[in-house]
Amino acid sequence: MSRARARASLAAALVLAAAALAAAGGTRVLEGRVVAIRDGDSFELRVGKRRVGVRIHGIDAPERGQAWAERSKQALARRVAGRDVRVLEVDVDRYGRHVGEVYADGVCVGCELVREGHAWVYRRYTHDPVLLDLEAQARAARRGLWSLPAAQRTPPWEWRASARARPLP
Repeated sequence: MSRARARASLAAALVLAAAALAAAGGTRVLEGRVVAIRDGDSFELRVGKRRVGVRIHGIDAPERGQAWAERSKQALARRVAGRDVRVLEVDVDRYGRHVGEVYADGVCVGCELVREGHAWVYRRYTHDPVLLDLEAQARAARRGLWSLPAAQRTPPWEWRASARARPLP
């Protein structure tokens, strides 16, 4: 079996496992239409008549002001803007956003963003071997943000920490 086919089979198995868990009541599922893209890893979802914030679990995309931030946001928009998606909720963050695995047309959106080099695996919140492998492949192939000079590839969590540490003017 080729590596690509093995990866596709593994991704399909993960989708089925997540759906089975959700059906068993282990996960809250949100389904709705994406109505706004906030940045490379979050968006607004219309669920019925409500709008809710969603952050993609397990990834961290460049922040506004960082290299590749706009390209990352555009990549997310190409995958989900105006589309119906399914979110398998993992948590609700301190900003009230629903954090979860996001699927559009049965495809794991976070996985694809990492595979294409538009986001890092957010190791503080996941050690998913599939995501880690996808990131390693993107890095080795110098896809997306991995094509930038090393000095411009500051992980977003480090960039946010340095921004908090800077003295106010």
